[in-house]
Amino acid sequence: MDRRAFLGGCVGLSLAVRAGDAFAQSGPLTKIIFPFAAGGSGDMLCRQLAQYLGPALDRNFIVESRTGGDGLIGIRAVKGAAPDTTTILVTTGPTMYLLPMVENQPSFDSAKDFVPVSQLARFEFVVVVSPSIGVTDFKQLVAWIKANPSKASYGVPSSGTIPHFTGWQLEMVLGLSMTRVPYRGSAPIITDLIAGHVPLAVTTLADTITQHRAGGIRIVAVSGPTRSPFLPDVPNLKEAGVDLVADGWYGMWLPAGSSPEFAKRLSAAAAEVLAKPDVKEKLNAVTLIPVGSTPEDLTKALAADTAFWEPIVKATGYKITN
Repeated sequence: MDRRAFLGGCVGLSLAVRAGDAFAQSGPLTKIIFPFAAGGSGDMLCRQLAQYLGPALDRNFIVESRTGGDGLIGIRAVKGAAPDTTTILVTTGPTMYLLPMVENQPSFDSAKDFVPVSQLARFEFVVVVSPSIGVTDFKQLVAWIKANPSKASYGVPSSGTIPHFTGWQLEMVLGLSMTRVPYRGSAPIITDLIAGHVPLAVTTLADTITQHRAGGIRIVAVSGPTRSPFLPDVPNLKEAGVDLVADGWYGMWLPAGSSPEFAKRLSAAAAEVLAKPDVKEKLNAVTLIPVGSTPEDLTKALAADTAFWEPIVKATGYKITN
């Protein structure tokens, strides 16, 4: 597959926010590099961190959105940054373990090129259906797929992502054959689900919950280890009979060579921010579940997900060319 097809767009750089009165602090300017577009749940997370980390660490924080390559551009920017505590990466766990798996020549090594700081927040994926197929639960969806094999296609927001590999794993576990339809993000998927152009999709809860509540689409399963606190009436995949947990999360890293002592200070400060009631409320509003962990816990989470997804990704044979 051509690299440009995977990148799915131009590289952009924008200053997203100076959280609060960032320059009221007396310390150095510190950039939080976020490798996705501003305006989503991850951007909200970064803004909350920047707002409260500044006073906690006596430095100025800004958030930079460096888009492109499904996270690769921002990751590369932090990989090449000086280890002087002025550049921080906040990105999804899947970008850190999936990208090295799918590139023919990996652009980075998560363990060697970065210093872990904290696992910040969890988010969930969902299986969602169009109202056009008349399905109200996961069991009915499986029956519909078996009865309509020629129509059984599912949308995913991008190739080489957790939704892509979750869809593939669902096919394997259920013994079903479906056609994967990659989109450029979740918004066009939701439009096509509502219009009945695609029967089902695997994407994020954050991007689908509003239309689910409005009745435009229906979420029939969530991917987490338990039912979602945001949709307690919807079963998770395990309850629906599929032994699969596909959890997403955001984490924080520093460039390789950065001070472990600063990483620990930053980790502790981030955990305090994420425990604030008002921060929890704002993150919950965009379906993020605050975590806040030690650097060691982040390393363990990354290693566990790498071990889980690596054989699945390898079995799909999916690769992108450098």
